[in-house]
Amino acid sequence: MKTAPLSDRGVVKVAGEEARKFLNGLVTADMSKVTSASPRFAALLTPQGKIIVDFIVVEAVPPDGGGFFLDCPRALAPTLVERLVFYRLRANISIEDLSAIHDVVAIWDGALASASPATGGGMCYPDPRLPELGLRCIGPPVRAAIESADYEAHRIALGVPRGGIDFHYGDAFPHEAEMDQLQGVDFHKGCFVGQEVVSRMEHRGTARTRVVPVALDGAAPAPGVAVTAAGKPVGVMGSAAGRRGLAALRLDRVDEALASGVPLFADGIALRPVKPVWARFAFPGEAKASQ
Repeated sequence: MKTAPLSDRGVVKVAGEEARKFLNGLVTADMSKVTSASPRFAALLTPQGKIIVDFIVVEAVPPDGGGFFLDCPRALAPTLVERLVFYRLRANISIEDLSAIHDVVAIWDGALASASPATGGGMCYPDPRLPELGLRCIGPPVRAAIESADYEAHRIALGVPRGGIDFHYGDAFPHEAEMDQLQGVDFHKGCFVGQEVVSRMEHRGTARTRVVPVALDGAAPAPGVAVTAAGKPVGVMGSAAGRRGLAALRLDRVDEALASGVPLFADGIALRPVKPVWARFAFPGEAKASQ
């Protein structure tokens, strides 16, 4: 079993008798399905359907006062609080940024089924995006066995994007950040902010750009470096670890390049898209591979 503190993660708590209803009208997850053992991956979007902040939402156990913990990017915790307060109006809820007194820890690669939902003064729950990501725990500051770089390598190997490096908050739609593939949008729930745009993208299949895994033929290019085909931009490099990375790619342009036998490069390093096992969308190069 591996354990790593996630220093980039913060915690926002939303509590009160109307907390579930309040969040359900705003975020991309169906809050009626959220429990202490069954969290959901979700986001708060702009009215135009772009991601303001993504998070894992889990119901707090009674010893923690009930309500909901939002495991979110630490740097965006104040923004999340501000936006939630803006929407609160007369709802009977409290909204707190607990990032200063709570850590988020990841646990993976082990006998995770035996972990308790609430242990050691903290609260643990399965990562709802992929079973391979293991558990997350929210609780008092703790010492971990290894560095968070190990978790980053694990995340990248699984092809799971991280906001702020693989896509930009305020500029990416949920489909572009793979939220539709990683259980981050419930298309059967009631309304949420930005729902009309996101539902239209889902039904029309208009997500042209996605963050996808790439295999690297050399040292990892820096995040933000352009990915090109025959000198023309087809995407942007994101995070990387070893010979694996993530890149935001225009799928149609990459598909055309691969069909023509044109290689992709980022800062002089050759790379190729690698379809993750969880992907359910048409992947670049599939048509050629099937011929």
